[in-house]
Amino acid sequence: MLNMTKKKNLGSQVKQLLSGVSDHGVAHLLEVETDLVQTTLLLAEAIEKLGENFLDLHASITSQEEQILGLVNTGLVPQENVEKLAQIQSDIGLHISRAVTSLQFQDLTNQLISRTVQRSAGLRELLSTLDMVGNVIPADGGMDEIAVVLHEITEKLEQQSVELKSLLRKTVNQQHLNSGDIELF
Repeated sequence: MLNMTKKKNLGSQVKQLLSGVSDHGVAHLLEVETDLVQTTLLLAEAIEKLGENFLDLHASITSQEEQILGLVNTGLVPQENVEKLAQIQSDIGLHISRAVTSLQFQDLTNQLISRTVQRSAGLRELLSTLDMVGNVIPADGGMDEIAVVLHEITEKLEQQSVELKSLLRKTVNQQHLNSGDIELF
């Protein structure tokens, strides 16, 4: 009688463990996915605002350059100052161009976040498998019966993991930079 109680207890405990791991893991992964999506939206908004500010800055600098050119054309500005102003204008253009190019790394970041969300969703599916397959374990099953089911769960999880890896690319490619191609990872 005591041996039968242990068998029932073991099967129930394994089922409870698998269900608990699945439920808690799925809940946490849903939160991770939500955070990543919100991060993507915030990043996109910040990049858009920064881009607009750089365009406004460029317009202001262009207007300022026109005013300076008007002063230079009067002939009252010494040649040394004219050359210095030309160098400053060139430096400003270079700095703005580099800043705008840096903002375009949003494309790479979005790809990484998207891939992370996909991995999280895949992991959620793996954890859901624990719950579904764990329900197959008989509450009164013996150690051998439970061991067979656990082995099947392990094989199914490994198969799903391999499928998930094959779906997700390892590299992140820039798609929208105007200054050349970049590949990370």
